[in-house]
Amino acid sequence: MKPALYPDAEGASEKITKRIETLGDWRGETLARMRQLIHDADPGVVEEWKWERPSSGGTPVFSHDGIVCTGETHKQVVKLTFAHGASIPDPKKLFNSSLEGNVRRAIDIREGESINATAFKQLFRAAVAENAAIVAERAARKKTKK
Repeated sequence: MKPALYPDAEGASEKITKRIETLGDWRGETLARMRQLIHDADPGVVEEWKWERPSSGGTPVFSHDGIVCTGETHKQVVKLTFAHGASIPDPKKLFNSSLEGNVRRAIDIREGESINATAFKQLFRAAVAENAAIVAERAARKKTKK
């Protein structure tokens, strides 16, 4: 992680922790568990806090070479939306929401549901690899334009 690129990473982590604590129910526990799995899968992940408005309060974002996924909490679900989910393999069929889109895919976790930790970490790593490939492709295009 390069702190210069993410000057508010510490503040974002505090906001995510506060969101988890404020929820104080299964949604907070679920978001905390998924956050831990994300860090287990990719120790280089950066936590960000985006789209803060009075109506929403903001969204936890997990990034590595760009946004990997967001961690939203709704009344009935904790939703992990992967920015390039449609481009990554999902052999264990963890994606169960936003399946009709061409870019994003999401995992909705409802109260009482669990997720296969090993499969989730593999999925997250594949998403990080996809981001790295996108960055490399952009760099290659830039280089050929010069």
